[in-house]
Amino acid sequence: MSHGMRLCDNMDLVIAREQKRLYAAQEADLKGLRDETFSGPASAEEMDSHDTVGAVALDVHGNLAAGTSTGGTLNTAPGRVGDSSLIGCGCYADNLSAAVSLTGWGEPIMKLVLGKWAVDRVAAGAAPQEAASAAIEYLYARLGGHGGVILLGPDGRVGMAHNTPRMAWGMASSEGKAVGITWK
Repeated sequence: MSHGMRLCDNMDLVIAREQKRLYAAQEADLKGLRDETFSGPASAEEMDSHDTVGAVALDVHGNLAAGTSTGGTLNTAPGRVGDSSLIGCGCYADNLSAAVSLTGWGEPIMKLVLGKWAVDRVAAGAAPQEAASAAIEYLYARLGGHGGVILLGPDGRVGMAHNTPRMAWGMASSEGKAVGITWK
């Protein structure tokens, strides 16, 4: 017990649905049904994931912030670190340019440092929507990667793009709130 908190059993954190998916993926690996060199999801079902939550924010003082949380990638090697926690990859914020959060296939996103790449486009004068679309096009053209991006400029303009089957989003501003799902 540390700081007055008791530890829970690790199995309390396991979701039965995800455990079933993991066992199926491991069985496919044992049977040689998956390509060892494939760094993305093993199937359309895995690409249909909905575990990443990203956020970008602009406060009343003009400060930008970004954060990204992920449920991880199924059946990866122990110790693998994905793009979400890597600044410049899964998220990045700079008050002079933009804030960005990404989701998708981590390896291609990390290789391109895609968050920083998108923010640099805004710093060079691109509108956030233009930079978001360009980032997703670059991700696919360069490495065949799939993902989604939200980008917020210091002037409050927003850009969103994805090449995954769908991307859910929500937005709140002084003008109100909006939510939606964009389909490809």
